[in-house]
Amino acid sequence: MILPADEKVGRNDPCPCGSGKKYKRCCLQQEAASYSLWAQQRDASDELTRAMIRYVRDSHEDLTLDAWEDFHLGKVTRRFSWSADEQMIFMPYFLFHWNPEFVGRRKKVSMPVGGVIAHSFLGANGHRISELQRQILDQAMKQPVSFYQVLAGKPGESFQLVDVLTGSQSDVREQMASQQAKAGDLLYGSLWTLPGITVLGCSAPIKIPLSWKAEIIGLRKMLRRRSARQNRPLSVEDLLRYADEIRATYLLIRDSLNTPPRLSNTDGDPLVFHTLTFQVDSAENAFEALAPLGEGRSKEKLLDDAEFDEAGRLRRIAFDWLKKGNSKISSWDHTILGSIKISEHSLVAEVNSEKRAKRLRVEIEKRLGASATHQSTVAQTVDEMLAKSPKRDRARAKIDEETVDDILRDPDVRKQIQEKVQKQVEAWAYQKIPILGGRTPMQAVRDPDGREIVESLLLDWERRADDGVYQPGICPDFNAVRKLLKLAPTTP
Repeated sequence: MILPADEKVGRNDPCPCGSGKKYKRCCLQQEAASYSLWAQQRDASDELTRAMIRYVRDSHEDLTLDAWEDFHLGKVTRRFSWSADEQMIFMPYFLFHWNPEFVGRRKKVSMPVGGVIAHSFLGANGHRISELQRQILDQAMKQPVSFYQVLAGKPGESFQLVDVLTGSQSDVREQMASQQAKAGDLLYGSLWTLPGITVLGCSAPIKIPLSWKAEIIGLRKMLRRRSARQNRPLSVEDLLRYADEIRATYLLIRDSLNTPPRLSNTDGDPLVFHTLTFQVDSAENAFEALAPLGEGRSKEKLLDDAEFDEAGRLRRIAFDWLKKGNSKISSWDHTILGSIKISEHSLVAEVNSEKRAKRLRVEIEKRLGASATHQSTVAQTVDEMLAKSPKRDRARAKIDEETVDDILRDPDVRKQIQEKVQKQVEAWAYQKIPILGGRTPMQAVRDPDGREIVESLLLDWERRADDGVYQPGICPDFNAVRKLLKLAPTTP
């Protein structure tokens, strides 16, 4: 039985299994026996792996780079190293499954169980290994590598996993990997079933973000279509047969996590900050021509913060270039496309993409005609801006952050911000999401796969909120979104 992560049971407490016995007289004994089995298996497995690696380095090291290339499906993105973290998932592939005769071939025929290294090792050293090690090697050769999700766990002892591809569930004895595991976590690995115990035989060194579950479900749909042609459900044998396709999804996730994120604005354009400078004949004429770019705001409203000279003529003004609504966030009334600053005979406009820079230049030259002369357009990437950012700007940012914290101490202000954030969060249920195939979450939950993806996206969002993506004291109620979508609420 797997207990919630935060539940502690004393030795003399009633056993949570409901037997009526004390914990020490019931399940504690079973858990102690299970831990003993796990420790024996772990020691035997570690010893077997070391022996097989010694065998490879002594007799077959020349094959290592070939296996490394095959592991990466011919698209090697990193150099091989015996000490790299990736050995946690590559070495089981090499030792137990690698068979160069079947790499890249359509798996329409029955494949041999296990790889060439495992069979060669057994032939040379089978008489030297223990019965437990022989059972471990047998499982390592037979069991596929798949994607698993944590259903529940007891840190440092065990967790319950579901194979995302086949749907099979397993109670897994695992001391190390279960320590940091949370319900919902995704991992790529293999389970080995031994007498009296199921263990996590191997797993990749990365933690798979929940936002990638949609990719895994896409893989599952493809594999299910293949097995459906033979009128049967997806099986363990299928996972072995299509191991390359499964590993390709893992490699896609792994490499994407090591690729810098693509920063973009709300139009989806890459973030590149542009500053456009013009010479104008007068601030007043420039403002009169460009004021309509402040969509939804009257000239009088825009002039509230303007600066005038002694004669009452406009000297300086700054306002935002706006458009009505937002294609991605329906709760926004307007989208800020850029900013415009006019000062006597100078006009400076700032936008955050090349596309917007070209569009705004056309607007300015069309509206001002010969009264405006383009002087320069300077573009900077995010990295370039950060590299040039002086220390005083960073100090200013810290002051601004402290100012925001001070503002949020006002209960009324915090309540208003909380209500606005909550409105945006609930509006997500009705927005079209690319990862859902352009459907809204409200539409996606109508089918099992879409429902599963939506639940993962919500859990990922909830975790990011817990990690501080919002200002302190601002905490959206995600269960309100789940209620809208008719999903089960999460336990606080």
